[in-house]
This record gives sequence, structure tokens and C-alpha cells, in this order.
Amino acid sequence: MSQASASRRPLKVLLATPRGFCAGVDRAIQIVERAIEKYGAPVYVRHEIVHNRHVVDGLKDLGAVFVEELSECPTDRPVVFSAHGVPKSVPAEAREREMIYLDATCPLVSKVHVEAQRHYDAGKEIVLIGHAGHPEVVGTMGQLPDGVVKLIETVEDARAFTPKDPANVAFATQTTLSVDDTAEIVAALRERFPEIAAPHKEDICYATTNRQDAVKAVAAQAEVLLVLGSSNSSNSVRLVEVGRRSGAKAAYLIDDAGKLDFGWLDGVSAVGVTAGASAPEVLVQGLIDRLAEAFDVTVQNVDTVQETVSFKLPRKLTADA
Repeated sequence: MSQASASRRPLKVLLATPRGFCAGVDRAIQIVERAIEKYGAPVYVRHEIVHNRHVVDGLKDLGAVFVEELSECPTDRPVVFSAHGVPKSVPAEAREREMIYLDATCPLVSKVHVEAQRHYDAGKEIVLIGHAGHPEVVGTMGQLPDGVVKLIETVEDARAFTPKDPANVAFATQTTLSVDDTAEIVAALRERFPEIAAPHKEDICYATTNRQDAVKAVAAQAEVLLVLGSSNSSNSVRLVEVGRRSGAKAAYLIDDAGKLDFGWLDGVSAVGVTAGASAPEVLVQGLIDRLAEAFDVTVQNVDTVQETVSFKLPRKLTADA
């Protein structure tokens, strides 16, 4: 052992598994990459394909151009809709303008869209549990006419909501919420409306649930939790919240290793590390390497569940393959 490594304080890194990319994010990124291969650059992307700066910057380097509205896209270039989903008006506008478009909406978000439509067709009054302004919420509410879906963000909202007919209510949820927070809101709704119609299968996606469960397992053993992800990533922000509630004395959301403050680790012997569903694994390795510059690091995997989910790419991208 070198003198430098001998002088470094030991630090156990508890690595949450699963972490990082989910199947929906992986599919969305592949759709942009394959579209650039097939159609050449530039390919336009409406909204960030996923909420991660490193992913977005990498796709920009390949020839993706990110815009907020379809009106910013020329009609002679393909456009990709982000993994978060879009209101029905967006593909309708693309068809009207005779554009080539590829929908990278996560299939689990599309499932929520289908459920909302089903409830609407059945004459139900619909509430959506989610965060105002999040692209997924905008997309889900935009599946139905304006004002049809009521947004509920908190237990207080659930208690204040007054439907026209308490016996004819249904709920759906954003896919990237805190499992525990959402359970409290649903419980408040069920208490008031025992007949409320629920999703056939929980709307919070498998990846969100699995990553939160993994953080709970890590936070029970770690003094500090480091979550790699962007501040506009809902699932990443939720991981920080779950970590703080589950035993970690502190939890921090960081874009990458460069944002690590070693002061957070003063007196700490075990640090938890995870990554949000839109954060690439290279960021995790970069953080471990940075920690190894200052500490004698040992890495221990904390495995909770094995993920095997994958989603098919759109036929437009596979037909000629």
C-alpha cells in the first residue's frame, strides 16, 4: 500500500441497485439516436427527451436540436416527442403540418393516458395526483378536454376536492411520485370516496418504486446519501426525499462528481450512492472515482431487485433494420 492510500480515511460506498436508467429512458434515448442514424442531423426533440443535462448534451453533440414547442420545428425534419408524453394536440399538429414524428413517450406513461381516457369515456370525474407544470402531468391532462382532469398535489388538496358526484370519481397518478406520499393522498381520497375507481395496476412505475426501495435499504445503513440526477428530474428529487426519511442524516442531489462537496462527508464512514432513472451509469463511476481521490474507498452493492423490463422501439425505426 502506498503512503498516500495509507493516509486516506476509509469510506464505505453503499451502491443502490437498481439505479440509473429505466427501460423507458433507455428507449427514449435510443429513439433519438436511431432517428439521427436513419434521417441524418438535425433531428428535433420537443422538450428534453429525459430530464438529465448530460444525456441532453450528448444527444446535442450527435445532432439533436431541443425545442419547447412544435412551432419551432421545420416541417422537413423529423421531431421526437419526449419520454414524459405530450398533450393530444401535439401529434395532431404534427399530422396537420405533415411532419415525420416519433413518439418516445414511456409506455408506462401511455398506460396512464389510456386509463384517463377510459375513465372519461365511462363518465367519471377524474383527479390526477401529480406535480403542477411537470411535462408528464401536462401531457396526461392534455389527453382530455380542458378542465376535465383536476390536479391534486397534496393530502390537503385531496381533502378539499369537491366532486359533482362523490360516487363517480376516478384517480390516476404521475409515474414518478414518492410511493409513500402518494399512498397518503390515495388513502385520503379513499376515506372520502370509498367507491373511487383506481388504476388496474398502480400508475407509479416499477422503476420509480424499485429505486425508492433500494434507497430505503441503503439509507438504513448510510449516514449520507448522494443522488446523481438533475434538479428538474422528478424521480431523482423523490430519491433525495426518501433517503432523508429512511435513515440518512443528510441527502444531496448532484448533477455529477464535480458538484460533490467533501465537507458533506466530514466524520462519515458510510455513504450511499444512487442515480435517478434518467442519469447514466457513467456518472456513478465518476462519483466513485472522485471519492477514491480523497478516501480509501470500498464499494458494497446493496441489491434489492433485478430488473428485466425492456420496451420495443417504434416500427418507423425498425422496419428497415
